[in-house]
Amino acid sequence: MSEIAHLAATIFKRAGKARRFVVAIAGPPGAGKSTISARLHELLPEGTAEIVPMDGFHYDDIVLEQRGLRARKGAPETFDFAGFETLLKRIRAAEPDIAIPVFDRSMELSRAAASIIAADTKFILVEGNYLLLDEEPWSRLAPLFDFSIFLDLPRAELERRLLERWHEHGRSDEDARAWIASNDMPNIDRVLARRRPADLVIAIKPDSQDDPRLEP
Repeated sequence: MSEIAHLAATIFKRAGKARRFVVAIAGPPGAGKSTISARLHELLPEGTAEIVPMDGFHYDDIVLEQRGLRARKGAPETFDFAGFETLLKRIRAAEPDIAIPVFDRSMELSRAAASIIAADTKFILVEGNYLLLDEEPWSRLAPLFDFSIFLDLPRAELERRLLERWHEHGRSDEDARAWIASNDMPNIDRVLARRRPADLVIAIKPDSQDDPRLEP
């Protein structure tokens, strides 16, 4: 059994007969949270899982400009925490047909009600940078998760992946490196330095999102 299949089996077993099981998939920018979430979604029983990206709660650039936070986009204070927390509480309550926003990186904005979580969806895969951040108000999220996973990569590998990402989104090498140094790396350091313990740590080898090592 592959490591990712083992992880899916672990989540399935932990959930037992629970009506709903909420999994936090956390890690710094560039760690591969979306990739791991998508693979778990494929491996869990068909029709039982949905992915909830924290990125859907990015403040719009206009709001960030008004608050003087445009240069810090992606930091904890540039997200609508209250809205995100409310969504997670609704998910735990298994309300019917919960609409969730999804961030569109090609347009750099969130699309409201871009996906729906049905009341009978059992596995909720929540992915985001700050799900395990040990700072107020983010630490209030702890009781809303049944199981938590942290993706652990070397800092240099995260920087390499982010450089590749920004090149793909049209930034010049100079612009990408400047943004990573002033924005992404401070966020990475904050995630790594101030996180609560996870139920499971996934140590991912450099240059790979396909060969994780699971560490309880």
